[in-house]
Amino acid sequence: MISTLTEQAISLLKQLIETPSFSSEEDQTAQLIEQWFQLHNIPYQRTKNNVWAINKHFDETKPTLLLNSHHDTVKPNNGYTKDPFKAIVEDGKLYGLGSNDAGGCLVSLLATFAYFYGQKNLKYNLVIVASAEEESSGDNGLNSMLSVIPNVDVAIVGEPTLMHLAVAEKGLVVFDAVVKGTPSHAAHPNDDNAIYNTISVLEWFKNYEFTKTSEALGVVKMTVTQINAGKQHNAVPANVDLVVDVRVNDKYSNQEIVDVLQQEAPCDSIIPRSIKLNSSSIPIDHPLVKAGIEIGRNTYGSPTLSDQAVLSCPSLKLGPGDSTRSHSADEFIYINEIEEGIKIYIELLNRVIL
Repeated sequence: MISTLTEQAISLLKQLIETPSFSSEEDQTAQLIEQWFQLHNIPYQRTKNNVWAINKHFDETKPTLLLNSHHDTVKPNNGYTKDPFKAIVEDGKLYGLGSNDAGGCLVSLLATFAYFYGQKNLKYNLVIVASAEEESSGDNGLNSMLSVIPNVDVAIVGEPTLMHLAVAEKGLVVFDAVVKGTPSHAAHPNDDNAIYNTISVLEWFKNYEFTKTSEALGVVKMTVTQINAGKQHNAVPANVDLVVDVRVNDKYSNQEIVDVLQQEAPCDSIIPRSIKLNSSSIPIDHPLVKAGIEIGRNTYGSPTLSDQAVLSCPSLKLGPGDSTRSHSADEFIYINEIEEGIKIYIELLNRVIL
């Protein structure tokens, strides 16, 4: 049964690769996932571009485990040498946009769910959500499903982790900052040039250190990622606009990061775009983590963001593929990573007692 499910999962992934599914434009890949559930005679529901199902013998008296991964992708970058929308297999690698992030995870979880779907004596319920808008942190993704699906006690979020256990994940706050000055003609003296004023501000962001360090996630990482000022060569602009990316460990809430920067950053203004993408973690002694360790998986803290950010329950990030390949040119996943991923997911769920 596992070998057949694996073959079907790889076939579905090839179809997903060849079907564009940018965030909020996942209608066609949602249809492919619907067809997959139909193939396996699994009743499902679709809410916008999210497709979800529960196990056959769902029992409200049992705890519920969510299996989740996403079927949207970023847009391909200019570095591709292969067609990003063609599933190409070479030397054991399956190339294509979304193959690694997170198509391989999604199809592996779908196969795992199908494996357990009809079992009568599961120790817990299973809910699977193939979600939309993960890459854009959109309003119609997993966050919109939490009031639709049954209440969840713990979750596995499928993202490429080399099938090791990401027991914590950094949150994200993006800030728009402004450094002001006095606008003037470039030919005249000006001791309040906004661009020159920005030099010390950039040094402050470069050197600032948040004091609390996380054992799993390390330090808070703050990076100025965009800068914009001026429209013509002979005019000193009134202000410089900065974008600051802050990756938040589990020792701070996003609101605490906002409070610190608004009090201390030497900007004229610094405004967060959103504070909803929080850090997340699962206790190292949680049964799901302990089961993973028992089958030989390592634990670590992940610097990248996922749909874990919208979950309030304990969640574990786990999936085939390698995060360093995500959003890269000529993205790929090894076929054997999918095969191994399905086996490990099944072994983990057979072992865990919630």
